[in-house]
Amino acid sequence: MKLGKWELISVKSGKFGLDGGAMFGVVPKVLWNKTNPADEQNRIDLATRSLLLISNDRKILVDTGLGNKFDDKFKSIYAIQNIPIDEALKQKNILPDEITDVIITHLHFDHTGGSTKRVNGKVVPTFPNAKYYVQKDHYHWALNPSEKDKASFLLDDFQPLEEHGQLIILEGSTKITEEIEVITTNGHTPAQQHLKLTVNDKTIFYCGDLIPTSSHIQFPYIMSYDLYPLTTLKEKKEILPIAYEEKWILFFEHDPLVSSVTITSGSKGFVADTKNIIPD
Repeated sequence: MKLGKWELISVKSGKFGLDGGAMFGVVPKVLWNKTNPADEQNRIDLATRSLLLISNDRKILVDTGLGNKFDDKFKSIYAIQNIPIDEALKQKNILPDEITDVIITHLHFDHTGGSTKRVNGKVVPTFPNAKYYVQKDHYHWALNPSEKDKASFLLDDFQPLEEHGQLIILEGSTKITEEIEVITTNGHTPAQQHLKLTVNDKTIFYCGDLIPTSSHIQFPYIMSYDLYPLTTLKEKKEILPIAYEEKWILFFEHDPLVSSVTITSGSKGFVADTKNIIPD
């Protein structure tokens, strides 16, 4: 995909599994299992999909997947089948030292595990020349999480970024470039940030965990992982009508089959426009 000076590349580094009931909250299994079938442990397939934006002078990566610092037990629990993000990028002919910026939506292990890697027993940034952007309120939360979500934060995924002087702290929705901004949401986790690239009348929005898959477009489809589900509902009701009116492209980080869609409005509210689905 091309938007103005930016080339957009979907980078899928693998898949993993999470409990389907947790992924769909109050929605009954008889409904979500039709589109996201569960395995014998009730896990559904989820992708780790990053977005790479390339211009003449910058290569900006949004989120970094799971990485490879986990042990066999962790890999088994989450049914992980992946390659590290730097290997996935090499398959696109992009080297780690070419990445200039990494926008991290939030610091859960499935979004920032690939931000660092182990080299000779030490954990170091995967992209040595990149600035890593994180929201201030979210970084503070990640260092002092609640009992509900502390298992989602692994310090080795993000503390080395600060130690190596590569962490850039942002405060609220702001512009990264003239055409790229980050928009914050707070339902899933405090100060999650979403890339929004607008060129003329075309916009792409990186959904992160606000809308993790195309199945989560409908308002009631909200994860039990969300710390503040009613806030998520409010945020979806604010963002999706604009996305519909302005024909935004929604980019999904976790949908196992679909990388992006536009949305349409029907009897069930907003849903994916089946005429404009971009698969992997």
